[in-house]
This record gives sequence, structure tokens and C-alpha cells, in this order.
Amino acid sequence: MALPLQLLLRAARTVGLVLFYYAFSIGITFYNKWLMKGFHFPLFMTLVHLVMIFCLSALTRSAMQGWTGKPRVLLSWTQYLTKVAPTAVATALDIGLSNWSFLFITISLYTMTKSSAVLFILFFSLVFRLEEPNPFLIVVVLLIASGLFMFTYESTQFNMEGFVLVLLASFIGGIRWTLTQILMQKAELGLQNPVDTMYHLQPLMLIGLFPLFLYNEGLSLCVSDKLFRVSELPPLLYSLLTLSVGGCLAFGLGFSEFLLVSKTSSLTLSIAGIFKEVCTLLLAAALMGDSMSLVNWLGFAVCLSGISLHVGLKTYYSKGKVSQSRLQTSKGGAPELELPLLHHSEGEEEGDEREIVH
Repeated sequence: MALPLQLLLRAARTVGLVLFYYAFSIGITFYNKWLMKGFHFPLFMTLVHLVMIFCLSALTRSAMQGWTGKPRVLLSWTQYLTKVAPTAVATALDIGLSNWSFLFITISLYTMTKSSAVLFILFFSLVFRLEEPNPFLIVVVLLIASGLFMFTYESTQFNMEGFVLVLLASFIGGIRWTLTQILMQKAELGLQNPVDTMYHLQPLMLIGLFPLFLYNEGLSLCVSDKLFRVSELPPLLYSLLTLSVGGCLAFGLGFSEFLLVSKTSSLTLSIAGIFKEVCTLLLAAALMGDSMSLVNWLGFAVCLSGISLHVGLKTYYSKGKVSQSRLQTSKGGAPELELPLLHHSEGEEEGDEREIVH
């Protein structure tokens, strides 16, 4: 009875982590879209989120250090600028451009276009030789690309500016997640804990996004009655409160995303992401009034089939490699089956190496 109970507990833990991830991921999508209707400064909003994530991460690190009595990892300036900076800048641009697009497009078009990030992750994984070339990848690319075309074909709510912003964010997102995977799998850096990763990323993310904010929103924000030219205190407090809530959701999203990968595997995150997109589109149609034709829905189905094929292929081709390596053991003592995308030449790097793929 011990083994079935152990499997049941692991399944319950996985379901709980997925639902925890859904709450923040879907929640922040709808929240940011709602906020952009009255607050037209998405890059400033992103900067506020970054500051809040850094503060919450610092507080969490202090609490963890006080609880365990062990000092948290703190990278040297050389490691910080050479190893973390590229990932931080790519992450900042991905998030900033994604939030910017909410000024122009619907949640359904955002969700569908953002799913094209799989194509760019594949591309950069091949460029960095993190994934081996496979003829089936051509089928994956064709399915996702054709699905995206069908979804945007004669869409009544299509906006080119917003579409380009999300597509550019997806392209940068491919770089982001490839670099994040490399960063978290470098055992010598000690950034396997999501709180430590977020703590080190936020300052450089803020620096990377700040010039774009100054160029696009700096002057208009200074003369806006939302913050600096506000005449009464309640509107100012309301703006600060809504931005703070978004910052808390952003921290929860980053934490839940990394937590799901570190406690299960990237395969779980990939599969959960597929169902999350379905839930997001259904909620967008029901709550936001997003209209989608039959061709649009078919395009979404074709795109999801491409993503599902990619996940299935990664699982199939990883089985041979995983069977030759020993099962990694989680902190709770239960074995975790890892599906690494990044193949290390150093055999001693084990334990906390994780893969992140969207």
C-alpha cells in the first residue's frame, strides 16, 4: 500500500502545483489586460513589477536564511555580468513587449501568437546545440505556423501593431528560455532555487528595460494625471494599489513557474501550458467577449497539435537517454524522472539541474 499511496501523493502534489501555476498565469493575463484599459503605460507597469519582485524575493531569501540558518547564494560581479545579464535583458524585453501588446490586441490573439514561442525556442535550441536536429521538427514548425496563420486569417479583432509586438516578444522569448535553461543548469552558480534566480535577474532586467521605457513612455508619464500630475490623493493611491497587485501576481507567476519545473519536470510545464492556453481562450471568449470564427478555432487546434507533437517527440527521444542515467531523487525522497534538453559533457553535474521549455 505504500507505493500506491506515494504515487497518489505525488500526483496530488503535481496537480496542486499546476493549479497554483494556472492561478497566477491566467490571472495576471486578464489582470494586465484589464489594467491597460485605464493605465496606458505598460513599460512603467513592468518596471514596477520588477521592483516588487526583487523586494519580495529579497524578503523571501531573508526568511529562508533565518529559517534554515544557511546563507543564500550570492554571485560575484563577474558571474553576474557575464552569466546572468544576457538572460535578464532577454527576459525583460519579452515581458515588457508582451505587456505593451495588451494596449492593442485581445487576450485570444495574444495567447495564440505567444504560443509561437515554441518555434523560436526550437530554433535557438538548435543554434546553441541544445537539441539535436530531427526531421519531425519540420512537421512541428509547419503545424504551428499554419495554425497561427489560420487563427489570424480574417480575424475581426486583428491588430497588426499588437501582433508584431507579441511576435517579437515570442522571438525574444525563445532566446530568454534557452538562456534561462543554460543558467539554471549550471550547478556551480547555485541558482536552482526560483527565489534566488528571480532575485538575481530583476536588477539587470530593470536596467535593460529602462531605456525603452524612457524613450516610449517617459515624457507622457511625467505629464499624465495618473501619477505625477494627479490632483487628488485617492486616484494616486488607486494607481499604486493596482500596480502593486500586478507586482504580487508577477512574483507569484515567476515563483510558481520555476517551482513547477523544479519539483516535476519541463514536460509537466509544457503539457500544463497547452491546457492553460485552452482555458485562457475559453475564458477570454466568455468574460472579455473575444470573438473567434470556426477557422480561428481550427487554427488554434492545429497549433496545439504541433505543440503536442513537439512535447511527445521530446518525451520519446529522451527516454533512451533517461534510461541510461539514474533516476534523480527529489527532496521528499521520491524519484523524479528528468527529461533534459541540455546535454552535459560533465557527468558529475547532477541533482538540481532542470530544464525550462515553454
